[in-house]
Amino acid sequence: MTSSAAAPPLSAAVVVHDRERARVVLLRRGTRARFGAGLWDLPVGKCEPGEPVTRGAVRELREETGLVVAEEDLRLASVVHAAPGIGSAAGFLTVVFVAERWQGEPVNTEPGKHSEVRWVGTGEVPAGEMVLSTDRMLHRALRGEPVVSLHGWG
Repeated sequence: MTSSAAAPPLSAAVVVHDRERARVVLLRRGTRARFGAGLWDLPVGKCEPGEPVTRGAVRELREETGLVVAEEDLRLASVVHAAPGIGSAAGFLTVVFVAERWQGEPVNTEPGKHSEVRWVGTGEVPAGEMVLSTDRMLHRALRGEPVVSLHGWG
């Protein structure tokens, strides 16, 4: 079976979870963002062609927050698959990891893209102010419940 539809871009996201202090790192997208403008989200970004998803997750986390995580410290948490037309013409596929070991403190290293990067208490995740169903997926990931989230598939 062949298809003329473009494959969705592959992205990677990281939930940096400070279990001891019951908090996670979130960023707020800038008001001019093409997707999720003004909403809270996980550190996330597209993988480069030929780049393993774990390496993309580590790179994007560092680029967006300054935090350093080793690939071997990533635990698979979720897969999010959005239908074409959501986020991009081809939709998107995002692999979400949890990391409970990191180096550094979060900073907004991309102020042109994000208005804020900070720790947020796990009980204070701003429901209704998150990209798609990130808040629900995040809580399940923190409980160790892997989940596949489908968006826009009817």
